[in-house]
Parts: sequence; structure tokens; C-alpha cells
Amino acid sequence: MDEVHTGCPTCGSLLDVRYDWDRVAVPGSLREFEGRWSTRRNPLDFSGVWRFRELLPFAPEDKIVTIGEGQTILQQSNSVARYCGMNEGSLFLQYEGLNPSGSFKDNGMTAAVTHAHMVGATQAACASTGNTSASLAIFGSCTGLLRVLVFIGSGKIAYGKLSQALDYNAKTIQLEGDFDDAMQRVREVCSQAGIYLCNSLNPFRLEGQKAIIFRILESLAWEPPDWIVVPGGNLGNTSAFGKALLELKELGLINRLPRLAVINAAGANTLHELYERDGLRWNHGRPDATVREDYFVAMEAGGRRAATLASAIEINRPVNLNKALRALDACNGVVREVGDQEILDGKAQVGAGGFGCEPASGASVAGVKQLREEGVIAASDRVVCILTGHQLKDPNVTVAYHSGKSDDFDRLLRPSGVNEAVHANSPVVVENDLEKIMEVVSGF
Repeated sequence: MDEVHTGCPTCGSLLDVRYDWDRVAVPGSLREFEGRWSTRRNPLDFSGVWRFRELLPFAPEDKIVTIGEGQTILQQSNSVARYCGMNEGSLFLQYEGLNPSGSFKDNGMTAAVTHAHMVGATQAACASTGNTSASLAIFGSCTGLLRVLVFIGSGKIAYGKLSQALDYNAKTIQLEGDFDDAMQRVREVCSQAGIYLCNSLNPFRLEGQKAIIFRILESLAWEPPDWIVVPGGNLGNTSAFGKALLELKELGLINRLPRLAVINAAGANTLHELYERDGLRWNHGRPDATVREDYFVAMEAGGRRAATLASAIEINRPVNLNKALRALDACNGVVREVGDQEILDGKAQVGAGGFGCEPASGASVAGVKQLREEGVIAASDRVVCILTGHQLKDPNVTVAYHSGKSDDFDRLLRPSGVNEAVHANSPVVVENDLEKIMEVVSGF
């Protein structure tokens, strides 16, 4: 616990946090956590991560770093259910955009920064498509414990997210290349300079992201849903969700595991191709490395780069691939890919129902719709869609979609295969004349 590793010192593979549960005071029932709602003046009980601290028991309480993350909600959405072909009352949206930095990343970052504090780190870094940098930067600026260094790819970050890193005083390095290039370089820099790395290959970050599962179960009176549907990028959430559910089942705190659906963007569909096309599986902890490496060799030879409007999941080399395979194996999971058209249509449906979200979140809704049409998800199943980030993370895409046949639509969306905005809510252009305005208002 007093060492910093970004991978196994022998083989370089990712590390896992494993607990000796016989030496931990595990609650007899998940309902015991409900008592902490009455002690929320304690910052650890206020946190939607650390109020479950017995289930991520790696940190002494006096070393825990929290900024009030995890105050998120699970909202039933009948309008999105109808769009997906589900029964009313059966579809729920887990809205992680309510976190301090506006995305789910704060759940993991509080745990990573806590471990950084435990080992005495004063500098931290990450590669980012936007949400990770915003989250690490806000923790650095709020606490004053860390100087933050952010690596981004050229033109590969939404301005809403970049503005946060800049505003929160992070040093931002923009590389020629994409996220995968930035990820490679930040690992090298952190290794050489002794900087604490906060990407999701950090096993402590995934410990914090387990809390999303705990809050979903809490909102459903501790009864697991039938499905959890999550956008797939670097696969940190997929990995953390699987680990959380396996641990809860091992501890006897839940009696069954929900099924897991991971939704790739079609322009960044590594997991879908490896899992559904090439048959790569967990295989009791020994996934076929040849299948994986042959895929990446072919990808490089073909010069294929990730390309999707859902910038948060615009990743070709997911670092948590093996852990995601474990989660899919445990949860009888499936993987699907959806195009940017379907992603933005799904995002628009979420917004029309009152929960604006970033484009990547629309992938979970589009995935449910596809799986429902395939008959994989039943209309009566209880389904939770993960909304990863806030609507204002990428306002340019949102405005371009709702503007319809505008120059912004043609410039930003059409090159990505978005040819229509079926669910657009376009502004009405009217002369500055009261009579003309009243004509519009009377037709409202």
C-alpha cells in the first residue's frame, strides 16, 4: 500500500486490489449503509463513495480525500423506456453528471487521489479525452494537495471539458495524436519523473468507481436490476462494475448478478470486434493474447484511428480490456456497437426527458434500443442505463444536432455519418415584431 505501481513489475499487466475479507468488518446487510444518511455532516458519510468505505477498505479515514462526490441519482424514465421499446417503469437512468466535475470520473478520482495522499505524492498526471482531466484537475485545485499535469490529443477533446482543466489550473500538454498516443506518453513520463498516474489503469481509481454500483443498488432497495448498460471506452466502469458485483456476491450481500451490456461507438469498437466477432473471452483469467495482439497489429497496419462524436469513448486501445472480459464473464455480458446517428438520437431522448447528458451517454440508450429490437432484453426487464457525464460537457455537438440543417450540422455532424436530427428541438427564427412573435407563441 505504500508503493506506487501502474502495472505488474514483472509482466506489465494491470494490477487488482484484493482484500482479505476475513480481516475486514464487512456489514451483515447492505441496508446497514442507510444509517449514514443521518450522519451526513461527517464528510465521509456525505460522500457517495466513502459512505460505503467498508467495501473499499484500503484507506485510513484520516487520509481519505473527498470533495463531496457521488451525490447522484437513479431516475426512472418512462419517455426513454417508450423510445427503447420497454415497458413503463422498467428503465432507469443513473445520472453521474451531478458529480462536482460533471462526470462519473469523480467516483474513481477520490480513491486515486486518496492513495496518492497516502504515499505522499505531490504531482499527478493523466491522459484524457476530457472527463478524467476535469476530474483530476478539480481534485487538485480543491484540495491543494497535487499539482496536475494533463495530456490530450490534438483536436480530441470537447471544449466544455478542456475548459474545466484550464480553469482548475492544470498544466495541459496537447500532443500530435489521439488518446492512445497520449496514454502511451503519460505512462512513460510518470515512470521517468515519479509522477502519480491517475488513469483507470490505476487499480485504486477502479475501487472508487465501484460505488456507482452501490448507489444503484441502494436506489433499487438493494435489489439488483436485470441489466446494467454502460458506454464502453477505456472500460474502467465495465471493470469496476464487474469487480463490485463479484465482491458483493462473494460476501453474500446480493444473491444474483445482473447482466451487463457494454456499448461501443461504431468508430471505436475494439471490444465489440474482439468479443463478438473474434470470440475473445476471459477464459478463467487466461484470455488469448494472440487474438488481442493480432487485432492491434492489424489495426496499426491499417492506420485505423478511433473516430466518433462521443469523444469520451473515442478510444481504440482500452487499457482495462482484460478486466472488462472478467466482468462480462461474471455477468453473462454482451457487447454491441452503435453509430453516431443512434448515439445522438438516444442523447436527444434523454434530454427531452429532463436529463441532459454528454454524447457518450447516449450510447447506453441506443444500446438498449438495439438489444430490445434483437429480443435480447425483454420489455419487462428492469434496466439501468449509465449516463456518464453532464450535458454541457460537449455543448457544440448538442447545439449542432438541434439546429437541424445548419452550417454547424454540416460541419460537425455530417462527416461522422449523422444525416438527420429526427428529435431536433430547433430554435424558431422570427422577426423582431410583436405580431409575428405572437403568431409563434399562439401555436405553441
